[in-house]
Parts: sequence; structure tokens; C-alpha cells
Amino acid sequence: MLRRSFLRSLAAAPAAGICHVPLIWTPEAIAQQRGMMAPPEAFHPEEANSPIGDAKGIHPGRVVWTRDASVTNWDGATGHWWDDANTNGKAVQQMTSRLLQNLTGRKNDRQAWDALFRNFNETHGGGRGGYRPGQRIAIKINCNQDRSPEWGTSAPAGARGGAPAPALNGLPSPHAVVALVEQLIEAGGVHGEDILLYDAAAPRNIGEPIVSRIHAHSNPQFQAVKFLAGGDYHQAGRMLPIPDMANPIRFSNPEVPVAYLPQQVAEAHYVINMALLRAHGMAGVTLIGKNHFGSVHFPHDGGWSPRTLHGYVQRTQAMGSYNCLVDLMGHRHLGGKTMLYMLDGLYTAAHNEGNVYRWQSFGDHWASSLLASQDGVALDSVGLDLLHSEPRATEVRGHPDNYLHEAAQAAKPPSGTVYNPDGSGRLASLGVHEHWNNSEERKYSRNLGRKQGIELIAMV
Repeated sequence: MLRRSFLRSLAAAPAAGICHVPLIWTPEAIAQQRGMMAPPEAFHPEEANSPIGDAKGIHPGRVVWTRDASVTNWDGATGHWWDDANTNGKAVQQMTSRLLQNLTGRKNDRQAWDALFRNFNETHGGGRGGYRPGQRIAIKINCNQDRSPEWGTSAPAGARGGAPAPALNGLPSPHAVVALVEQLIEAGGVHGEDILLYDAAAPRNIGEPIVSRIHAHSNPQFQAVKFLAGGDYHQAGRMLPIPDMANPIRFSNPEVPVAYLPQQVAEAHYVINMALLRAHGMAGVTLIGKNHFGSVHFPHDGGWSPRTLHGYVQRTQAMGSYNCLVDLMGHRHLGGKTMLYMLDGLYTAAHNEGNVYRWQSFGDHWASSLLASQDGVALDSVGLDLLHSEPRATEVRGHPDNYLHEAAQAAKPPSGTVYNPDGSGRLASLGVHEHWNNSEERKYSRNLGRKQGIELIAMV
């Protein structure tokens, strides 16, 4: 049976009175997840500096990239990369500050946050004001490899029980997450009780290196920060997601069943999408677009799991194909609430099931990078170019940019899909996409003096 037919039969089974059978991971799916299949054709991007879509942000299409090799000093053997001895937390905070000020064009962090909140509210029907106490902020981080009570160990792909496997290390940087929370509270004036860090997919956790660093802060606002994780590890300080049946995601391909969001996220006023800069064995890349795979609940297809969507993001799909990431990026409670997009690239993993690795293109050093934008399509376009230029990111193959073409042209996408994930009408362009001129100069259209496209501010 074709995979999509199998999925449809599972969705129909409960209605027919048949006992639901959980979706089984096939050897092909596991191999794709681990990057073990014969690779598809090489990635051949379209002509450089050919922007499509409508740029977003205070400075439209602006992406800021900061890199500081002194931040990441792990020798690969002593302790772990996330230890304080191997990652300079104070320097990460300084990198985050530079990101925000350069993204907004403001002189200090307080002004930068005020500009971000006000711009979001003005462009989303929220008036001219900034953040107000009681307005919740949901921060989506990618904890795909945090799947046990103990940080740095993970159940094998395809397994949902048994002893944890050795560390895979493809985890969010605790120092990057803490720096963002510190910025929100101390510069943005956000109350700790209004901040929720989450990854709702089971059996993902939000590990102690993140939770304990935030809760150990001397400012009592940090102890009020909330954490939502898809795995029930009975650890203090974690909430479990509750599906909000009033806010469905109706995917724009009828083959995909309806999914639901965590109620705690649907209730948020703002979203910050803090993804990883990482290649992916199935999709080619996993950046901000795919980060919301940790935000979906399928009542009849695995619960808090994105596996139902795997067939609709593959890098082997032809250009001009439907891509479910566009529905996630455009849903009013996900991309529609996102005020800031970030990529954590301090220690990047080889792929979604791989270990961290040194970049050949950075002189055999760690990636040591953070990126930010108000335009998610532009940010993923830059992230894709960075990964494609790195010889050791070997999983960036096939058509990893298909979703960017669809998202940039969501009002009239190449696939002909009518993207309307929340029933509010056809999506407009979700941002601007293009590729840089080359991997040495790294110039996009606005860097070349044009009035459209991406502007990259690179502090490297």
C-alpha cells in the first residue's frame, strides 16, 4: 500500500469503528531520518540574486548573522560542548545583543525590543503599543534529540521505549536559550510568568541544562518562566501540552489529516521561533520552517508527533510540489504570531540524528553563529545558503528549497495549492526568498543596492 493511502486508511479507521493502529516507522522512514539512504541528486539552486516574494520587517528582508569563534572552545573530548567551561555564556549574550540592535537599527537592547513589539502590533492589528504584562510569549525551541530525562541521551529513532542511546548532541544551546530569556526579561521588560519555552512533540524533553540555568538566576522573574515538553518524565517545572480542539490546522493538501496546536501556544500573544541551523536527512534542512513539527497533535495519527507530515517535506519531492511547512509557517497561531525568528548555530549537528561537527568553511572550527530576522523565509534562505556552502553538510541535497519557493509565493505558489491552514483565507506571501551571489562575498539583492530581496548584515 502506498504510504499516503496507508495514512488515509488510518485516519478513516476510527470513523469506521475499527481499532486504531499506530503508525509504524518503516525502514525507509528511519533511514531518511538518519541520513542513511542513498543521497538524492545534488542541490542546484536557481540563479543568484533573483528574489521572489514580499520582504517583511522594520527593515524589509533584513537578516543579521553574528559569528564569534571565541564563544565555542570545546576540544571535542573534555566534558560536553554545553558545559560552561566550553561555551562562553557572557559572549553569547553579547552576540544576542548585537543581533537585536542591528536587526532593528536601535542603539540599545531596550529600544530594540520595544521596536520589535511595536512593529509586530502595528502590522498585526494590535495597535501602536508594545508589550503589556499578561501578554504571553511562546518560544519554540527544537528539542528533537532531547528524548530522555537525562540531557544528552536519546531513545533510538523509531523507538519509544527501552534504554537511552548514547548522546547524539544535536541539541539546542542552553546558553543561546538563556541569553534570549535574559534579553526578554531584563531588556524587554517581559514578566517571567508570561514566557513559555516549549517543544510539544513526544517524547521530547526540555533538559536540565536549560531549565536549571534559567531557574538559578538571582532575578525572581526567571523562576516564573514556564516549560512545556511533550515527554512525561515527571520532572519538576514541566507542563504537558493540551490539544486545543478549537484551533485546527487544516492542511492544504486533502491527503493530510487535521492537526491541533497546544492550547498553551494558541493562548499566547506572541511567538518566537528559535530553530537550529542544521541539515536534515529527510528534508535537506531543518530551520525555522520545520521547527513547528514540534507544535502539532494528530488525534488519530500518533498524537503529539509530526511523523504524519514526513511524506510532505522530503527533499526528493519535485520543485513546485505542495509542502506542509507552508501551512505551519502561515497558520495564524504559529507564523502569524511570530515576532522574531532566530537560528541557533553555536554547535551545529551534521543532521537531525547526528553529532556536532566543525565547519570546514570556517577553518575547521565550530559554526559559532547566531542569526535573526523578522522574515522567516529570508532567514531560512540565508541558513540554506550557509549550509549548502559547507562541504561537511552533506545532507543538503535534492530540493531543500521547495518550501521556500512555495512560502514566498504563497498567494500563487508554483504547486497551485490554495494554502489556507486556518480557514481565514488564502495566504499572502510569507516573506522573501533568494540565494546570495556566492559563498565568498555573501551578497543578496539589497546588499547590491536593489530595492527588493534580502539584506544580510554579517558580523563575522
